[in-house]
Amino acid sequence: MTDKRLQFHTVQSVPVNLPSGKYDIAIAAGLMASVGAELRKLSDSAKAAIVTDSHVGAIYLQALEDSLKSAGFETISATIPAGEQHKTLSMLLPVYDRFLSAKIERSTPMLALGGGVIGDMTGFLAATILRGVPFVQVPTTLLAMVDASIGGKTGVDHAQGKNLIGAFHQPIAVLADPLTLATLPKAELQGGLAECIKHDLIRDSKAFAGLDELIERALKLDMASLTELIAHNAGIKARVVEADPFEKGERAHLNFGHTFGHAIESVSKFSYSHGQSVALGMCAAAYVSQKLGYDVDRERIVATIQKAGLPTGGMQLDPNRVSEAMWFDKKVKSGRIRLVLLESIGRATIRDDVGPGLILEALQSLK
Repeated sequence: MTDKRLQFHTVQSVPVNLPSGKYDIAIAAGLMASVGAELRKLSDSAKAAIVTDSHVGAIYLQALEDSLKSAGFETISATIPAGEQHKTLSMLLPVYDRFLSAKIERSTPMLALGGGVIGDMTGFLAATILRGVPFVQVPTTLLAMVDASIGGKTGVDHAQGKNLIGAFHQPIAVLADPLTLATLPKAELQGGLAECIKHDLIRDSKAFAGLDELIERALKLDMASLTELIAHNAGIKARVVEADPFEKGERAHLNFGHTFGHAIESVSKFSYSHGQSVALGMCAAAYVSQKLGYDVDRERIVATIQKAGLPTGGMQLDPNRVSEAMWFDKKVKSGRIRLVLLESIGRATIRDDVGPGLILEALQSLK
């Protein structure tokens, strides 16, 4: 890694070891300029394909292409309109056409340049085109860096819910440059903090105790703090994924707040962002946890979510409609909604016996 900006902070590497293989999550300010050099260590392909969105592409596509070309890759790119509403199978069809017409091969790496939506879509594309090509995550949002880019869950949305069409397809590398977070709208940065809060709530009570101060520094775009935050959270996500690559058990803990949150997103037609929805979902899940008698300090959880500038109430949606939407969640099993709850801060559990009355009560508490 030769770019001078990489001297701004030391590269931090988080390994992910899976039965299907291993890869590294590299985190460093300035890493974008060295993506080509890093990828060349992993691939001898003549070509590299890039998928990005209209917002991110306008800022970073040229820099990524320059890095890849300097490492000897011919580049082919496709740009998708930005926004969750475009995360559909129909939006990917012309991208299949473009890359197949360019005669990509099964050795051609496909890079996702963007946030979680682009990562999910590109991963699904990489999993299915030519029955699978190498996949590289170049996340540009905090949400993608700490969560969506790690673990190989890919997919697109369906009219009945989020991510209902998809596949598991692990990346060969995740290359995260925290400098890209400086161009994010503040709301996007705050949305990523929702996942950071979630990780400590389900796995690390000690880190949660000091999270308020780290959140404050991260919101000020302190690069050392952001690198620390990303590495810590990537480590938590990596260890959970290693223990349960295909979400058969423990990995489901990562859905804390998400069963409520995905329903809020869907009913709001994505006027609530993913981060805002998960924040509200965590408040609802903490409410249920407390009502079931678990040792959960909901007020402390709410205060930390508020510290990140995320909503904890004031939901402008019909709780009954949100409750109904939860039945379309892909984690519903044998006609039961499976909720990830907290036995205590740092310790998650899964329950499928929470009655609809308590679920509705939790949603009403968000009003």
